Amino acid sequence: MTFQSEISSDRKIGRGKIEIKRIENTTNRQVTFCKRRNGLLKKAYELSVLCDAEVALIVFSSRGRLYEYSNNSVKATIERYKKATSDSSNNGSMVEANTQYYQQEASKLRAQIRNLQTENRNMLGESLGALSLRELKNLETKVEKGISKIRSRKNELLFAEIECMQKRQEIDLHHNNQYLRAKIAETERAQQHMNLMPGNSDYDLVHPQPFDARDYLQVNGLQPNNDYSRQDQPPLQLV
Repeated sequence: MTFQSEISSDRKIGRGKIEIKRIENTTNRQVTFCKRRNGLLKKAYELSVLCDAEVALIVFSSRGRLYEYSNNSVKATIERYKKATSDSSNNGSMVEANTQYYQQEASKLRAQIRNLQTENRNMLGESLGALSLRELKNLETKVEKGISKIRSRKNELLFAEIECMQKRQEIDLHHNNQYLRAKIAETERAQQHMNLMPGNSDYDLVHPQPFDARDYLQVNGLQPNNDYSRQDQPPLQLV
């Protein structure tokens, strides 16, 4: 057997389970009390220091001897305990009262839901056998009022839709008119451009006539006659 196994076996032997019951032997009981009391006080001290908790410990021995520990004051801790327990009891009563109130409210809401479901079925013409003549007349009045309101609302929606469609048609017509005007203007500009091009005018151009010698006088025929003497010309006389 190894050393590790020996240690584990010793630990198991030393930490054997102790039956939790009153120790009959007086000496053993006193020794156990002293050991457990000191350990309990030590744990209380460690708890108060490490966790910053308010701890109060009171122990009475079998002979009536008092052992106590408190990081604040045993009396103050006891008063705080009494206040906390009284608050918890009050809280419990408040919780119970709130529970009853919410249960009542829930039952009322369930009854209202059932009534509304019944009214809806009656509006649809269902479950009318249990209604009296007066209830049927009241139901008829409600239905007629509802129908009139529905019709008025439907007419409002129809008029609004018609108006919207008219506005859309006006806008479409306006756009179409603008498009047609632009097309007409473009066509007119193209026609004017074609008219200004040579060979496409409405007026016939004057074509040059071919040259004919017979239509012109000979220059030589207009020359002065040498046989006509300048001396034969009558002299000019001043009057």
